[in-house]
Amino acid sequence: MKKFYKIISDKIAKALVDNGYEDKNIFIMASKPEFGDYQYNNVMSLAKNYHENPIDIAKKVVKSLEKDSFFASVSVAGPGFINMKISNEALIAFFNENDYTYPEKNQLIFLDYGGANVAKSLHVGHLRSANIGEALKRLCQFLGYQTISDTHLGDWGRPLGLVILELSKRYPDLPFFDGLEHKEYPNLNIDNKMLEEIYPYASLKAKEDEEYLKEAKFMTKRLQDKEPGIFALWQQIMQISKKDIRLIYDRLNTSFDLYKGEMDAGEVVPSLLEYLDKQKVVTDSEGAKVIDVSEDNDKLEIPPLLLIKSDGGILYSTTELATIFDRVRTYHPNEIWYMTDKRQSLYFTQVFRAAKKTHIIDGQTKLVFVGFGTMNGKDGKPFKTRDGGVMRLNDLLDLVHQECLKRLNANIRENREEIAEQIALATIKYADMLPVKETDYCFDLEKFCSLEGKTGPFILYSTIRMKSLLQKAKENNFSYDNLKVIVNEYDRDLIMTLNDLDIVLEKAFNEKSLNEITEYLYRIATSFNRFYTENIILKEKQEDIRSSWLYLTSIAYKINMILLDILAIKVPSVM
Repeated sequence: MKKFYKIISDKIAKALVDNGYEDKNIFIMASKPEFGDYQYNNVMSLAKNYHENPIDIAKKVVKSLEKDSFFASVSVAGPGFINMKISNEALIAFFNENDYTYPEKNQLIFLDYGGANVAKSLHVGHLRSANIGEALKRLCQFLGYQTISDTHLGDWGRPLGLVILELSKRYPDLPFFDGLEHKEYPNLNIDNKMLEEIYPYASLKAKEDEEYLKEAKFMTKRLQDKEPGIFALWQQIMQISKKDIRLIYDRLNTSFDLYKGEMDAGEVVPSLLEYLDKQKVVTDSEGAKVIDVSEDNDKLEIPPLLLIKSDGGILYSTTELATIFDRVRTYHPNEIWYMTDKRQSLYFTQVFRAAKKTHIIDGQTKLVFVGFGTMNGKDGKPFKTRDGGVMRLNDLLDLVHQECLKRLNANIRENREEIAEQIALATIKYADMLPVKETDYCFDLEKFCSLEGKTGPFILYSTIRMKSLLQKAKENNFSYDNLKVIVNEYDRDLIMTLNDLDIVLEKAFNEKSLNEITEYLYRIATSFNRFYTENIILKEKQEDIRSSWLYLTSIAYKINMILLDILAIKVPSVM
């Protein structure tokens, strides 16, 4: 992948050095059209460092750049801004040489996202983690990084204790609960729908009945002690629930290499505690075991990480640390990224500091928290169903699916359900990743399903338009293999827009954000649609012009498909 911005910054760096200056952090930005394509505006800082007039420095740099045929024009504006217009010849050469692929990197990034809970419905709160995590994983892969992904199931805490307790109340005669070990256990005739009914019932009952809560705590301990019957029942619950979880993630076009969870981490806890004992960093606090994670420069109090409760029980923080311990030993990742609600920031600060203080990770492993805002209803409050409950993720997908089906072109008679599903997922994913990730946003069905504006359907429509044009060219035996000429401002604008790919992807990677990609897709779509409207492509008689326009379309389509695949959005054949 050739980097257009790098070529320009290297040329500026050389011009600076040739005139006796150095700028280690050259940054160029888009300029106003009337001044050029790009602007370098760090001359004022150089003037302070070198004690010279900024205009004099700028004029010397411009004189050097003017000798390079890469630039059509270079000029000084204001107090020392350097404006540059790229020559058509340079644009054509760059455009024809780029292969839009990145070399493989010998670095492994481990991504933790999803966060599904066993025996509970995935709800709308799981949407952003799945979408952002999957897209960041695909972005890493496209940029050449190796990845491992894990949804880290909630499968071992009190929620499971509540479910198993309630099953014991409803089916007291089953051998799972008699405290004995049996060679075989019966298959419990339950499904995920029943499990989803049991948990909220048991959870509410535990809040209202103190004795029931005590029983749930004891049942959780029996599970964590792997009492044979309780553990056998847990395995059946896991099998039923994981199947349903996979189906929902498959619908979201989200996948994981691992489906590990709290239970797997629990297996590592004894090794972790043995390791921590040697590190001499665990202290007693009112009968509990904690790790002090405060630092001298803390402006706010950071509480210690609670490792073992006073009753000997372990917590999520314990298994979280154990999970990092296991991942580092097993996979040796360069970085581990966690995609969760931004409200968990303090928790992950504690865990990350504990991992560093105890040397579970060293200077070679980087822990990254990718916090995001919530999806809310039109009223700005957490998204709810009409009866006030948390909406199931499947129900949200169905809601958008039905709206997209209603809007689908009536002339499309085949595969309507499949096409509507693809448009629905594009609608949800694009809307979910369009805001800056830390911000909350409001779900607006009408707005998100519109064919106008920054929406998934608009991006799909533009992509299908590109594909259709290329298909018609093929039917007419029109060939195109490179860019030969730049005819007008619409060609040039599209080329300049497409040349931003490398800087958009690298910024998205560095900031762990998909907003750059969704905004860029909109820029490409609007630029292409202007180009398409102003140029009568298939009817153009001059072959060089027509083939150049078709080649430009093919690259726009290729880049669109790359970006949509990173966002895990599939493109329907029609809409």
